[in-house]
Amino acid sequence: MRKRLLAEMVVPGVDWAVPVVRHCVGRTLTAAGHQNVEIAQLVVSELVSNAFLHSRSARPGGVIVVELTEISDKLARVEVMDEGAGTIPHPRMTTDNACHGRGLWLVQQTAARWGVYRDTLGGNVVWAECATTDDAIAATPIRAPRGCSQSSQ
Repeated sequence: MRKRLLAEMVVPGVDWAVPVVRHCVGRTLTAAGHQNVEIAQLVVSELVSNAFLHSRSARPGGVIVVELTEISDKLARVEVMDEGAGTIPHPRMTTDNACHGRGLWLVQQTAARWGVYRDTLGGNVVWAECATTDDAIAATPIRAPRGCSQSSQ
């Protein structure tokens, strides 16, 4: 398995960082030859949004660090590091009409694998491996939701 760091982005913990990072991930993966970058863009958007909304990175002067690594020509890994929070990120239970709370559920559903760990400074690192070709996406299993309600529509 080859691993190659494609990009590292350090952005302020503000809302406008989300579309900037999403754009950079898409452009970087496309330039590296990946065919389908939409899942990685969705995942990084959700993870950076969560870091902004739920961690100390949103304080004045706070930052979010995003690393984009190529695992293979069909798989990319996104890691989002924040400055920590009182809890470890996890998918939330939501109601069908809730406006928020589905970000990690979306990551869980679309990423090939994902996880969370604390870094040595007390920050959270949420990572996800995303398929970047149509055949790899088709081979990624769709997981049944855990702890989240689903609309029957």
